[in-house]
Amino acid sequence: MFEKQGEEIAVPVAGPFRPFEHLVSIKVLGKTVQVPDKNSVLRCFQYLSPETIPYGRFCWNQDCQYCRITVKLPDDDQPREMLSCKFMVMPGMEITEVSPELKLCLKHALNK
Repeated sequence: MFEKQGEEIAVPVAGPFRPFEHLVSIKVLGKTVQVPDKNSVLRCFQYLSPETIPYGRFCWNQDCQYCRITVKLPDDDQPREMLSCKFMVMPGMEITEVSPELKLCLKHALNK
């Protein structure tokens, strides 16, 4: 169990997410969001938008390239292009660009 703004939340034991201990803060296109640690960035996007990401055209194994993002990592000076299905989320990372497919799927989640 962990706390989220004063309330306890159970760690999911089934479903698409790897077991996680807590939520971490990252920035996605300028908006700060909380996502589960120990998961790929694409799974974290699914956490933010469970009604759209599973239905996107993502292969989840790097073949399609639809999950491409540009990220500035907290310990790096240069933004780097990577695949969100292959990279694990890091606290403090800043995602500055996302593919058109991701932008469409995350549109409502990031406009809340």
